[in-house]
Amino acid sequence: MRSFVVTGGGRGVGRAVVERLLADGDVVVAVELDARALAWIGDHPAGERVIAVRGDACLEEVAEHAAVLAAEAAPLAGWVNNAAMFRDASLDTDDAATVLDLITSNVAAAVTGCAVAVKHYLAAGRAGAIVNVSSHQAQRPVRGALPYATAKAAIEGLTRAAAVDHGPAGIRVNAVALGSVQTERYQQFLAGRDAAAVAAVNAQMAELHPLGRIARAAEVADAVAYLLSDSASFVTGVVLPVDGGRAVRGPDPEEN
Repeated sequence: MRSFVVTGGGRGVGRAVVERLLADGDVVVAVELDARALAWIGDHPAGERVIAVRGDACLEEVAEHAAVLAAEAAPLAGWVNNAAMFRDASLDTDDAATVLDLITSNVAAAVTGCAVAVKHYLAAGRAGAIVNVSSHQAQRPVRGALPYATAKAAIEGLTRAAAVDHGPAGIRVNAVALGSVQTERYQQFLAGRDAAAVAAVNAQMAELHPLGRIARAAEVADAVAYLLSDSASFVTGVVLPVDGGRAVRGPDPEEN
């Protein structure tokens, strides 16, 4: 049995990753800022193998607490930095401090998680894995999402640099770059729109992704589980697109 920490583990992609790792019989600590998003853990069939930690993943004391709980249950083998803040800002309408704060908030959670995980792996004298959750926007930003796209680009740089720095200790650091995913947040985005508007959004999403649909959260979780597993023992410094081909799709000038 091994243990894992998943930040932003209460809902969406984070919860899917938690559930996927639990299915393998391991222990998972889910870190989540919103206590309501952790309510499902109380009566989960995994029982004591799933542990809730409420707190801000940007804070080192929160991440350290999660690491200690995980390591007490079983050897700490993997860390998933999934926590993110979704808020848009623009250089022309917001002051620089606001934009910088939003960028920093997203990068800080990944840096904190990486730092705590690396130190625990080194102290235990064990190899370990880290997976950072990025986005297709790190390479192809969507208008209006500058802080988020900038932060995800920084997280991909962090992934490569940490892989180089800590590879000699057997610590692997990878990232998954996501397209659109079927989560509660996506459903909230559609809520309140009439049927025609929902159909239009779904058609647009299908067009953006060459596979013709957005991802299921469980599909992302499978990719994360692979990168954490021994099957990926010689994979590090990789940013793996899990986006149905969205990042490679370009406009076809002959379509219209």
